[in-house]
Amino acid sequence: MYAIIFFMSYIFHTFFYNPLYNGLILVLSWLPSPDIGIAVILFTFLVKLVLFPLSKKAVQTQLRLREVEPQLKVMKEKYKDNREKQATEMLALYKRNGINPFSGIFLALIQLPIVLALYYIFLNGGLPVVDVSLLYSFVKEVFTAVSVPPNIHFLGFLDVSRPQIILAILAGIGQFIQIQLSIPKIAKVEKPTFKDDLAQNMNTSVRYVLPVFILIISLTLSGAVALYFIAGSIFTIGQELYLKKSLKKVL
Repeated sequence: MYAIIFFMSYIFHTFFYNPLYNGLILVLSWLPSPDIGIAVILFTFLVKLVLFPLSKKAVQTQLRLREVEPQLKVMKEKYKDNREKQATEMLALYKRNGINPFSGIFLALIQLPIVLALYYIFLNGGLPVVDVSLLYSFVKEVFTAVSVPPNIHFLGFLDVSRPQIILAILAGIGQFIQIQLSIPKIAKVEKPTFKDDLAQNMNTSVRYVLPVFILIISLTLSGAVALYFIAGSIFTIGQELYLKKSLKKVL
């Protein structure tokens, strides 16, 4: 058991945490004024740009699922007493329309360790004190060449090493808007099954409880964590609006 945990920790730090930590320090070193807040925002945007192709695929699948939703409702009603036939017909419908219903889950699993690594960096990354032992040799050279120490005051007045109420509120609002755009409401059915009730409750929890959870986290942790959530939400909101507008013309 300990060997498995050690191996997973090694994989996480070697392929996700350490590369992302080095990337953040590299961005910080390149700034004319090493503002940690600005570095967090820019680095979050860079990571989101790298993940953009995955996000595009997920939005494309989401739009196609919405297009076939009326057919799915008819199919579910038609075969409500035959679950096996219902599943077979649904998969056939997905195949005819070039939809992979599991792509969203697959893409989420790919992004999960990246998101966790970013969160862990901003939560426990030791900023403004940089852990030089984690830096690659070329990053260490660039960082040590910068004579000005990292500035923890975002835009000159917000100390991102401490919790900031303004940033926490913005993080919660940004997360709320992002979820409203990316996760549509589930339509209520006349005779809901246990599965329907569970899906409805999960949808409601994600849409309203998660933003509050993000707000609480941002109020208790550093302002850098809140900036990470804010930057991520701004990028994702713009990405959702752009992709939905552009993909609707193609699909």
